[in-house]
Amino acid sequence: MPESVIVVNADGPDTRIALIENGILSELYVERDRARGTVGNVYKGKVLRVLPGMQAAFVDIGEEKAAFLYAGDIASPKDDGGEDKPHVGDSIPRRTGKPADIAKLVRPGQEILVQVVKDPISNKGARITSYISLPGRNVVFMPTVSHIGISRRIAKERDRRRLRRLVDQMRPKGAGFIVRTVAETSTNGQVRADMDYLLRLWANIKANEQLHRAPVRLYRDLDLMLRVVRDNLSPDLDRVICDDRVEYERLKRFVETFMPSYAGNIELYSGREPIFDGYGIEAEIDRALERKVGLPSGGSLVFDQGEALTAIDVNTGKFVGSKGKTLEETITQTNLEAAVEIGDQLRLRNIGGLVIIDFIDMDRESNRRKVYRKLQDVLRKDRAKAHITKISEMGLVEMSRKRTKESLGRHMTTPCSYCNGKGYTKSASTIAYEILRQIRRDASVIDGDTVVVNTNPEVADLMRGVEAPAVDDTVKRIHRGIEIHARKGFHIEQFEIKGKVPGQKPGRSRRSRGRGKGGGDEAAEVGPAAAAPAAAAAPASSEA
Repeated sequence: MPESVIVVNADGPDTRIALIENGILSELYVERDRARGTVGNVYKGKVLRVLPGMQAAFVDIGEEKAAFLYAGDIASPKDDGGEDKPHVGDSIPRRTGKPADIAKLVRPGQEILVQVVKDPISNKGARITSYISLPGRNVVFMPTVSHIGISRRIAKERDRRRLRRLVDQMRPKGAGFIVRTVAETSTNGQVRADMDYLLRLWANIKANEQLHRAPVRLYRDLDLMLRVVRDNLSPDLDRVICDDRVEYERLKRFVETFMPSYAGNIELYSGREPIFDGYGIEAEIDRALERKVGLPSGGSLVFDQGEALTAIDVNTGKFVGSKGKTLEETITQTNLEAAVEIGDQLRLRNIGGLVIIDFIDMDRESNRRKVYRKLQDVLRKDRAKAHITKISEMGLVEMSRKRTKESLGRHMTTPCSYCNGKGYTKSASTIAYEILRQIRRDASVIDGDTVVVNTNPEVADLMRGVEAPAVDDTVKRIHRGIEIHARKGFHIEQFEIKGKVPGQKPGRSRRSRGRGKGGGDEAAEVGPAAAAPAAAAAPASSEA
């Protein structure tokens, strides 16, 4: 039976952690010391600007970018005191109704205690809230909300009552706790110890708040390795294996302190090959960065990620179905495979925001329902909240998935320097025609009796070859010769047009288009190659 395991790769400059569930890579976490995440950190911040039109404020928390605070994420005085009538439920109570005017809640220069709930993404700063929550192994402490919550996954009513009574006995007035699923198998003493630790942690944060001026970080959440183990170590997990002895010892001490019953599940990797290679994780990471992902039957998924929307296209590929199956059955089978893979890939790639899935068209409503239910089942394993619509007659599904951090692709890759992230460049033919049009536009202002063109070698070869008749036609129109010189350092979209007077060097560039070497916006100033006759007469020289 495939095992479930947490694999920790900590022997390099970064920490990578893979969560494998039933033999399948479900989630991947990457943290670099110089770019450690801020989610969960508590800060004493200073309000910089209040934006009434957006019902939000920008807060300086001491990080590179100002953080974003929405009016609905500001705890009002009544949340932190007054009559204590705790809300009891399965989750954190939603703040209903229209939030108060942001200008009445905060003012520029005001100091405020906040917590990061979403790391900076792209050019946006961190998202913060003044509703603080401090997670422990068994419970989550909420000092600003009077609430007792019990995980829905704790099914036995006897356990739910026991845990609710236990929490209510230790809960400070005006504060609350969420009881996590793992508490179901924990003793009362373990839950009390967890609560006591979080209460002392909060007291320490409040004491530091009085001692320091904003902006300052008052509390830093556990690092990635300890956080992942704290949140995922459970009876369903077979073991945690780490490849670095120092980190293994630190992890062992942490588990022995807070989760002693799982101390025997922590192992030190002793294999010769790198740990991610040994578990086949490197290949899965490469697959998760590909635009195209294959399906077991031969079909495929194509991911196109934009700024706020990701489109996923399902294709049959080379799958032609099994003997005796109809086209509808073949399509449905491919869509069912796609639903499973999409759910897995959304988690692994950590894709958030709006997602549009284009399944292959199915004629029968019953088959559309079958694929929809399969997608729902897969998404239930996902910790990030997702909402999906039913499959339309055209096979489209709209869904949203909570965005908590940068996607795997954006975290581990950078836009292509050659195409500037567009995913394409203009063709050599297109650039050749642009050059000829530009020559005709500038013919009246170009000095000399010859036009010199410096361009990418591929474009130059084209203009000397199959596009030579078009160059000849331009020569006849402007009544001047055209010399074409290949420049190896030129980008495919880059070119220069200069005038040349007999006995003199070509003048300064009349036109300089495209990117220079290295992706800059200005074309490089390049001297002339050996003089060549008009393009119609003979090919120009190529610069080595």
